[in-house]
Amino acid sequence: MQKPVLLFAIILIIASLNLTGVLALHSAPQQVPDNTSQQQREMEDRMQHEANKKRQEEIRHDTDKLYQLATELKNAVDKTNENMLSLDVVRKAEEVEKLAKKVKEKMREGTGKPPHPEPPPVAIPRPPG
Repeated sequence: MQKPVLLFAIILIIASLNLTGVLALHSAPQQVPDNTSQQQREMEDRMQHEANKKRQEEIRHDTDKLYQLATELKNAVDKTNENMLSLDVVRKAEEVEKLAKKVKEKMREGTGKPPHPEPPPVAIPRPPG
């Protein structure tokens, strides 16, 4: 009794997932209509745009936090002298360093393609000589 129910559930899952792309790997290549690929590209572009927007918001938030921590670090350093280095100052400096590294990594990790890709380098033949 459980096998037919399990088989039916598997069939429903396969149908709902529309596994034509996975099944196409095992059969002859199929032609994808242009409008589908255009819609796919537009959807991917929107997703990349949203990911970049979210990343930019995170960078802005982290930069504000970095500014606040740097100000706190400066105030703590101003309260010390050459004979006294506060443990709090060291902790704040480490926190600033970690957050600055996080911001730097987020700036580098941008998603998507650059708006204007650079052309590949061109080899210039040299005259023999």
